[in-house]
Amino acid sequence: MLRSESLLKYTLLLVGLAISLLGLDFAVGGIATLGWQVDPGYVAIADPTAYQIQDNHIRFLGGLFVVTGLTYVIGSFLIGTMRPALISLSLMIAVAGLFRLGAMEAALTPSVLPSLLLELLAFPALALWLWRGAA
Repeated sequence: MLRSESLLKYTLLLVGLAISLLGLDFAVGGIATLGWQVDPGYVAIADPTAYQIQDNHIRFLGGLFVVTGLTYVIGSFLIGTMRPALISLSLMIAVAGLFRLGAMEAALTPSVLPSLLLELLAFPALALWLWRGAA
């Protein structure tokens, strides 16, 4: 196996584990999270019914992150067959990152900017790496 292909596989594995871990924080912890990224004390519940509904939606979205990460993990072992799906996922993450720009003030803060840069720069680069590896 080529060195570049091995590096790509390890990169996919690490990316997948990171995305899954971040997703678990919301999938299991809901809006308040498990506290892995931010202190859960930032949440103040004004309307318990509305909170429960939104919390449920956040748990679903966190689950999507977990599954997305697991797709990268599985793809690190089955790169030959999953390459098109991994390229698509990488580009979807980049497009989703563009939506952060709708809250530009928050997107440029030190807490969000690293994620934004990963989404807009690293994931398109990963897609290109995957695409070139298929050639």
